Order: sequence, then C-alpha cells, then structure tokens
Amino acid sequence: MDFVIGGMAGVGAGFFSNPFDVVKTRMQLQGELRARGQHAVYYKNIPHAMFTIVKHDGITALQKGLAPALWFQLVVNGVRLGIYQQADNYGLLRDEKGNTKFANSLFFGFVAGMSGAFFGSPLQLVKTQLMSYSSKNIAVGTQHAHPGMVNALRKIYVKNGLGGLWRGAHGMMLRNSIGSASQIASYAICKEWMNDNNMFQQSKYLSAFVASNVGALAKTVGLTPMDVIMTRLYNQAVDANGRGMLYNGVIDCARKITQAEGLLAFYKGIGPTYLRQAPHTVLLLVFWDILKDLRKSIELKA
Repeated sequence: MDFVIGGMAGVGAGFFSNPFDVVKTRMQLQGELRARGQHAVYYKNIPHAMFTIVKHDGITALQKGLAPALWFQLVVNGVRLGIYQQADNYGLLRDEKGNTKFANSLFFGFVAGMSGAFFGSPLQLVKTQLMSYSSKNIAVGTQHAHPGMVNALRKIYVKNGLGGLWRGAHGMMLRNSIGSASQIASYAICKEWMNDNNMFQQSKYLSAFVASNVGALAKTVGLTPMDVIMTRLYNQAVDANGRGMLYNGVIDCARKITQAEGLLAFYKGIGPTYLRQAPHTVLLLVFWDILKDLRKSIELKA
C-alpha cells in the first residue's frame, strides 16, 4: 500500500506541473552544443516560451507527453516513496526520540530515487521526445515525431530492442537519486524543525506546505545540471546500433556541453525547472501526507 500511495501522490502532482516540464525541456535543448549568440533563441523566458508554444503548436501542446508523464510519476514515486516509507516503517530513518537522521534520510532518499528512476526510465525517454517535438519554426534538438506514447515505445523497441528503452537510464538514475535525496531529506528535517518549534501549526498541513517548498528549492539546485544532461541523452538521435549520435554517456555529454556552451549551460531552464518542482513537490508531498493519514484513519476504523 505504501507504493500505491506514493504513486497516486505523484500522479496528482504530475498533471499540474506538466506544462512547466514541456517549457523546461525545450529550453534545455535550445542551443544544443552551440555557443551563446550562435543559435536562434525561440524561448527567451517562461512566459515567452509558453506564448510561443501556444502560438505555433496550440494550447494543448503545453500538455505534450502527459500520458507517459503520469505513468512515470506512478512508477517512479510509487517505487521511490514506497521504499522510503518502508525504511521508515523498519526504524531505519529515526533516532530513539523519533527525529529524522539527516544522513539516513539522504541515503535512503538516494537509493529510493535511483531505484524508481530505473523502472521509470523508458517512460521518461518517451516523455522527453514527445515534449521536444514541435513545428519547424520553433524546433530545438532532435525531432522524433512520435504520434503517441504506445507508438513511441513500440518504435524504439523495434529499432533498438529492449536495451533501447533504457538508453540514457544511467543519467536518469543519477539525476533522480540526487533530486530525491535533496528533496525528501530537506523536507523531513524542515517539517520536523517547524513542528518542534511550533511554527506554521495553524493547519495540519501548513508545515508540510512550507517544508515542501524548501524541498523544491533544494531539489532544483541539486538536480538541474543532471537534468540538462538527462534531457540531452534522452533526446539525441541514435544510429542503427542504438548508440547516441551526439553523446556517448554522462561524462561525454558533460564535457561537450562545457566545451561548446560553457558551465552556465548546466542551469539552462532552471526557472521552469523550479516552477515545475515547486508545485509538483508541494502537491506530491502534501498528497503523500494526506493519503498516509487517510490510510491510518481507515485502518483505525477497520
């Protein structure tokens, strides 16, 4: 049940944060392996990017990749939050006073995030390729032209086999482990600190709301460089053997980005990343608390 609760919390959050994910993906691919000033800038900032996408592709384009995005949330957060909650249930996260141990929370957040990313990687691969596809006038990165999630999964499998569905998974696993550890540990510690000091106690979930915003900020700063790398690895074209045409892996991708675009390129799209992470993290972690409380009340009544 812990895994189901985590997955459902992720689905609820994913629907509302998806448009910012579309914008983030486009901005991260813009100017790929080109120096500043040597490429067209279709997406100047968040409002301009949204206006441009709606103008050329229609308002529904802001929800591109929604199907794999929601399935991704169900799988990744089901596994991630399920593992983390199981660690808590077995007493691996807290000291004798019931307070969260920061190092333990970081460790299990890291392991849980990496595990969730492995199982969800094919969905993230398809989601990225669907989100990047646009009209020629505003196209960035490789354009894959998948008509939908099922077609994309089938096409990738037929062309590159089962391994092709997990292309770039190592980047996703590293990205998600860093993001998960920073998000969930900062959330737990911040929430407990506010509860212990009687701060934001007007509502049962107000401290969770404030703590989740802190978690979103920590996650955004920690994962954005790996998020850029992950987007590039997933969206690149591949040869007949399933090998990337631009990057051989995480290290090669990081090296080429640094050489061609500079270190600041690792924080491309940080604005929409935060605006995606903030509501997503808030909804995810508050939904998680609400669903866990609902489960406890049902068990007490049973």
